[in-house]
Amino acid sequence: MAGIIIGDVHGHFEGLMSLLTLAASPADKLYFLGDLIDRGPQSKQVIDFVKDGGHACLLGNHEAMALGALLGDANSYLNWLRNGGTQTLKEYGGIAEGLDAFTANLDWLQSLPLYLDLGDLLLVHAGLMPGLPLEEQTAEECCWIRDEFLSSKKPLFLGEKTIIVGHTITFLLKTENGSQVPVGNLAQGPNWYDLETGVYHSKSGWLTALNWETQTVYQVNVLTDEARVRRLVDSATPVRLS
Repeated sequence: MAGIIIGDVHGHFEGLMSLLTLAASPADKLYFLGDLIDRGPQSKQVIDFVKDGGHACLLGNHEAMALGALLGDANSYLNWLRNGGTQTLKEYGGIAEGLDAFTANLDWLQSLPLYLDLGDLLLVHAGLMPGLPLEEQTAEECCWIRDEFLSSKKPLFLGEKTIIVGHTITFLLKTENGSQVPVGNLAQGPNWYDLETGVYHSKSGWLTALNWETQTVYQVNVLTDEARVRRLVDSATPVRLS
């Protein structure tokens, strides 16, 4: 049984189904890196698929905003609406009515872990604060961190583990020679890979899955209907570090 790690889906259910047809068998364990929701057209269907299927999923920053909104935090609610929550709530019946309907996901959202330790791999949505023990990493680091993690030359935490993240669109990062990471490529750091290839972005459309055991990257493009399978070594671009 293989484990298939899936980058940020952002409400693209049809793209996800195409990706799983390409990448996974019914026996494969699925691991979602978070940000299932918002920005795309079918967040409810994505949640229902992951939740009802009992698939492993991390808390992403978009789920964190939604959870805060359900728990009555006004800032989380406003931030969520500004960052794709409005589209998601429309799927549940509208801004006001939809929030009540979305409450059915409260227990599930509260159950989502900040990270998953798979032995030689550690899955986390955004990254980790270098030098901070794993047990002290909070949702602020695991769901939201960017520069401190992505630019660190010597991430001494976690020893020999490889970290798999999403959250930051890869083509927004710079390569070692100062150019942008090619659209659709994974980004690679000292002991991490970033799978967020920008499925919702008009410059990309790529949704990505990784089979770590076979070192294979599977991708579908929701804008062009293109699909491709590549070796990890051919799909990942090293990024510039500070």
